[in-house]
Amino acid sequence: MAGAIASRMSFSSLKRKQPKTFTVRIVTMDAEMEFNCEVKWKGKDLFDLVCRTLGLRETWFFGLQYTIKDTVAWLKMDKKVLDHDVPTEEPVTFHFLAKFYPENAEEELVQEITQHLFFLQVKKQILDEKIYCPPEASVLLASYAVQAKYGDYDPTVHQRGFLAQEELLPKRVINLYQMTPEMWEERITAWYAEHRGRARDEAEMEYLKIAQDLEMYGVNYFAIRNKKGTELLLGVDALGLHIYDPENRLTPKISFPWNEIRNISYSDKEFTIKPLDKKIDVFKFNSSKLRVNKLILQLCIGNHDLFMRRRKADSLEVQQMKAQAREEKARKQMERQCLAREKQMREEAERTRDELERRLLQLKEEATMANEALMRSEETADLLAEKAQITEEEAKLLAQKAAEAEQEMQRIKATAIRTEEEKRLMEQKVLEAEMLALKMAEESERRAKEADQLKQDLQEARESERRAKQKLLEITSKSSYMQPMNSSTTALPADLPSFNLISESLSFDFKDTDMKRLSMEIEKEKVEYMEKSKHLQEQLNELKTEIEALKLKERESTLDILHNENTNRGNSKHNTIKKITLQSTKSRVAFFEEL
Repeated sequence: MAGAIASRMSFSSLKRKQPKTFTVRIVTMDAEMEFNCEVKWKGKDLFDLVCRTLGLRETWFFGLQYTIKDTVAWLKMDKKVLDHDVPTEEPVTFHFLAKFYPENAEEELVQEITQHLFFLQVKKQILDEKIYCPPEASVLLASYAVQAKYGDYDPTVHQRGFLAQEELLPKRVINLYQMTPEMWEERITAWYAEHRGRARDEAEMEYLKIAQDLEMYGVNYFAIRNKKGTELLLGVDALGLHIYDPENRLTPKISFPWNEIRNISYSDKEFTIKPLDKKIDVFKFNSSKLRVNKLILQLCIGNHDLFMRRRKADSLEVQQMKAQAREEKARKQMERQCLAREKQMREEAERTRDELERRLLQLKEEATMANEALMRSEETADLLAEKAQITEEEAKLLAQKAAEAEQEMQRIKATAIRTEEEKRLMEQKVLEAEMLALKMAEESERRAKEADQLKQDLQEARESERRAKQKLLEITSKSSYMQPMNSSTTALPADLPSFNLISESLSFDFKDTDMKRLSMEIEKEKVEYMEKSKHLQEQLNELKTEIEALKLKERESTLDILHNENTNRGNSKHNTIKKITLQSTKSRVAFFEEL
């Protein structure tokens, strides 16, 4: 009895020591998180916790991925986490990734967080070359990625070399051309500058809208064999099942849309596809591993469910999310418009301030020049006054000398000369005295005229001085008037009434008039988008032509060659599938069997 009690106590103590929680690390495309999970938790419990933490409501696109024996697997929602073949070391690591892709990203991805996670995942797949992207399209996608990260282009901030550390292009594209990093940056920046005004979420959505037209976007490839043993590739995506040649992952040989498929099942390594038309025989193929079969079936079921869901009316939850998204988009658009107006007003205020500062500087320079002119006028007037005084004194002195000469002449005339010689000498002296007196009179008259001219020049100089003082007074009064205006503008008019009105308008409720105006703007944007798409295609062709001469043909990959052939034939992802599916399901099944 005692032994039984002791064994029960020992078992209870062991049971208590067993851990009730374990650590899980969740890796998203831009963050890592750790959670303590209960041992009894199922996959859905952990998945819901991650989605709540991220604020994600569009959960149907995502899953928790892990790798077991070099094979990708996804956590099952109805199975305990620890019952999966996950590594036993803690923390147990899962990758939170998009498992299913939308047919149309713009229509289906509602939440901004959903768009962001898809953007990061698709961008990584393109850079890792898991999705083939032609060179010219990769440059355009890089420009949207830069817009999403850096915002609007500013030449004063985003100077040459600012993208040197960024990974923006696939290595295959870089190695295919004889172009330096600076040359690639120049072409990316040229497009980046055209994306002005796009917010991060808008730039990311433009990225996805371009990427979703790439042939390998959203396709999961698996190696299979048909009945004849021919090695093929099975592609599973949002549109259906596609059969590829192993050497050509771009163009499917056969396609089966989800609306033609009634049932998919597998037994061991053999897959059985039942067409919707019961008159058509089933077709089968073999995969390489049982674990791969499970993954194929999961992807087929999930993609088929979403395919059918898209063709039904939105659920109440989706309608609510879309309504909230529209309101949020409208609010953000109005905020951006208000911010744009505020920015424009600030720029105008800065331009006005700069203009006033420039004008003030000009007035200061004019005042300095006027001061200098006034000083020169004053100096000239002083010199002229001094010269006039000297000339006047010289004239007086000459007049005095002339008077003395006249007196001397009169004295000589009054003196009697007795002898003829004396008389002749006297006459000669008188003549010389008269000539001298005449010269002295002329010189006196000239000096008097010169003194009058100097007086006139002095008067003009004083008049010029008076005008210069008057102009200086005017400039000084203008400067004093401009100075308070300048002081009010240099500090950026953050407290202007118009700015207060803008900030208040952000809290307004959306009225019908606002929504009507927004609808009109959206319609206008659609027209502009069509025109821009045409312009964009022209730019892509121009870039392709421009860099074609720098291409190293010998470095072209098989996918490069195949893509160029498709482009030359005018084939794209969607019209290729459309052409294939125009054939009857029966003929396509027969064709698959004969491959």
